[in-house]
Amino acid sequence: MILDTIQKGRKPDWCPGCGNFGILMALKQAVTELKLNPAETVLVSGIGCGPKMPLWIDVSGFQSIHGRTLPVATGIKLANHRLNVFTTAGDGDCYGIGMGHFIHAMRRNMDMVCIVHNNQVYGLTKGQTSPTSDQGAKSLSTPAGVIEVPTRPLSLAIVSGATFVARGFAGDAPHLKNLIIEAHKHRGFALVDVLQPCVTFNKTNTYEWFRERVYKLEDEKSYDPKNKMLALKTADKWNTKIPIGVYYREDRELYSDKVAAIKDMPLVEQNIDNVNIEELYKDFY
Repeated sequence: MILDTIQKGRKPDWCPGCGNFGILMALKQAVTELKLNPAETVLVSGIGCGPKMPLWIDVSGFQSIHGRTLPVATGIKLANHRLNVFTTAGDGDCYGIGMGHFIHAMRRNMDMVCIVHNNQVYGLTKGQTSPTSDQGAKSLSTPAGVIEVPTRPLSLAIVSGATFVARGFAGDAPHLKNLIIEAHKHRGFALVDVLQPCVTFNKTNTYEWFRERVYKLEDEKSYDPKNKMLALKTADKWNTKIPIGVYYREDRELYSDKVAAIKDMPLVEQNIDNVNIEELYKDFY
């Protein structure tokens, strides 16, 4: 399969220079390099600029409502656990209204890749601050500056049960592609938080701002992603130096491994000819 086979022929309508272009290219290249069958690959999204991605990559797609990306993806994975399931959501979508679903998907250890477009604003609705906005950030919704401290999604993921936690940068698509490939090959819930500049509404966390600060964890020979305490300490780094790469990785049994109903075959392949639900209907008469 070559890259052209997963392009739908439609052009994204993001703002010129948006970090989403780098994320889309990295995902397309990852799917191509992994030789994933588009018919057996599902991209689930929520609402926002980034979650429009199913429109522009030729795999099976499902656009859910705001904050509900992960429960929909969980249902798809349980219905057919042989599918390759990716999710794409914004920081407001996944770390805001979807925060509860985010935590429970991680503790269940569903086998899926969760890609979060972290631009620290609500880009689709004109740049209001999001859960990851820096303290003091000013916007239409916070003209005096954000009062709360920002959510730390990587630290939260590590302590909530995610078995693969990584951070990429939309300005380095080749590196991000490799992270997505690693995340897919990992057996379990894999978070890939992506630093994604919003060129229209976030004038602080720009490409230049990130390039002055990001460095690759794999360049540190002493870094061990299996060391949980080290991963938590590293996840706290921000402002002066921001690591990108795999922060944490562990092996743990999947949720689907424990579901007896799908032990032998996916639900979608099971014969239901002998299932009679007429008795259940009587409760609604």
